[in-house]
Amino acid sequence: MSADSRLDARPVAPAASSSASRRWLFPAGLRNFVRNREIGLVIVAMVIGLLAGLLVAAISMLSELAHAVLFDIPFDNKLSASGVISWQRTLLVPIVGAVILALISIFYAGRFKGQLADAIEANALYGGRVSMRGSLLISIQTLLSNGFGGSVGLEAGYTQICAAFSSHIGQRLAARRADMRLLVACGAAGAISAAFSAPLAGAFFAFEVVLGAYTSAALVPVIASAVAAWLVTRHLAHQQFLMVPGVPSPVSVEMIGQVMAVGILCAFFSIVVMLAVAFAERVMQRITWLRGGLRLVVGATMLGCLGLLTPTVLGSGHGAMQILLISNPTWLMLATTILLKTAASAISLGAGFRGGLFFASLMLGSMIGQLYSTVLSGPFPELALQPGTAAVAGMVALGTGVIGAPFSMVCLALELTGDFSITAGAVVAASISAMIVRELFGYSFATWRFHLRGEAIRGPQDVGWVRQISAATLMRSDFETAQAGLSIAEAQTLFPPGRIKQIVLRETDGSYGGIVEAPELHGHAHAEDETLATLAHQRDEFLLPDVTVRDLVTAFDRSEADVLVVVNNAEERVTIGLVSEAHVLRTFATELERRNQEVFFR
Repeated sequence: MSADSRLDARPVAPAASSSASRRWLFPAGLRNFVRNREIGLVIVAMVIGLLAGLLVAAISMLSELAHAVLFDIPFDNKLSASGVISWQRTLLVPIVGAVILALISIFYAGRFKGQLADAIEANALYGGRVSMRGSLLISIQTLLSNGFGGSVGLEAGYTQICAAFSSHIGQRLAARRADMRLLVACGAAGAISAAFSAPLAGAFFAFEVVLGAYTSAALVPVIASAVAAWLVTRHLAHQQFLMVPGVPSPVSVEMIGQVMAVGILCAFFSIVVMLAVAFAERVMQRITWLRGGLRLVVGATMLGCLGLLTPTVLGSGHGAMQILLISNPTWLMLATTILLKTAASAISLGAGFRGGLFFASLMLGSMIGQLYSTVLSGPFPELALQPGTAAVAGMVALGTGVIGAPFSMVCLALELTGDFSITAGAVVAASISAMIVRELFGYSFATWRFHLRGEAIRGPQDVGWVRQISAATLMRSDFETAQAGLSIAEAQTLFPPGRIKQIVLRETDGSYGGIVEAPELHGHAHAEDETLATLAHQRDEFLLPDVTVRDLVTAFDRSEADVLVVVNNAEERVTIGLVSEAHVLRTFATELERRNQEVFFR
């Protein structure tokens, strides 16, 4: 079996039901049409977009219904924009939600271990295979977290369930690895497009965050999915532009300079937000009496207390953002809301509520932009940016820092405001923010969470194939062995010249004892009383079966050897195979070329 076929046949964690799914494949004619014709893939992407629009509309309506019932507000009102909520509901509803989430976590989360990868992780490690059962659990938890007032957005739940259905369709079509990753990106594009009524933002979110690369071959399917989802939601939900106050500041040198200042402020604040979430999670974990569900309850109690100060911290913040944009708030109100919303989001995620920072980052960024404009307009009323221009620049800059998708944020600003002139400054702010966060922090929120979990993932680029090529898959087991105590003279007789290249030595307990090269064995003149152990090399140089191909290359460079042995484990050190540097380099180069072809010549 070739290395290529081993990679495609190798099972991965999120696809625990892959054997079952192969029994329920779509008809062969349909599979061949999608695999061999680009129009077939585009049609599937459109179906995914339609499905994504329906899913997003359904989850959004369920969330609004939960807010209306649990917090006793009108159905059309946004939770964060509701000025009058009884203190009992503000305090107790999040606690009840925390108890429900804790019960779900206790009874169900353990059963889905290894099946909770999101779209980014699935595309990076598992070739686009997303577990449907695990995704349903994550989406339900996200809906409950938001529905019971958690300061988290639904966008993570949208992308998770849409990516799961996309992956499920791809598995039924027996799609190639590259096509599977593309279909998952189509699902994410449809989710974001439907969530914000912004097809361009959804498409470029898929390229920047989920797919990790833009190619002309992937453009049409992703755009088709995003537009299809947008067409569905504009008929099922009331969509409107974001109302931005004032007249946009005209483009000038002064305007660009101030937009850059807003971008710098938001870049640093985006790092603060991500560190705050990590800090809250670390504190919750280190307090020994906060175990399991109790951590959720304590976090919900803290969130409820913040909600008593202002309801703008509850939910994702859609309504609060719009009200703050048009109500001309004071600098004190803006500063207080920024601090409280940041604390609420950090506590919610740190305590264990499911969700993300997508919309929270947009809301916080818009308030920072407004705060900049409000503070500067006091001493310099003629120089300060208009509040609307500063708010959009801040929204895009902070969203870029947290989400890691500058062009997607720029498109989102254009589609939310419908004003190209106000978006001009957003381009500069997004660029500045992206550069600063990349230089000083190096992570978006999603990849930062991977880093905290110990996953070395810096984006959605396909690195899973590197992990699947290991010493166990590259080694050969047909090698010659001998006891380390065997005399050199006997070994010269047993292994004549030209028959072997090297001999792997075994100690008396069966452990690895080094390697003897055949030329050195037969070039040894004084062989009467000496044993093979005197010729042994690389006694302490060995590989474990799960060492990846990238680490294999490093091991060969470090040891300066042409061949290394593979042992069963570091304790017993029983030799189970041999790996040559030439074979490793050849396999690595072949696979790398194959992945490049999938990206650029699919």
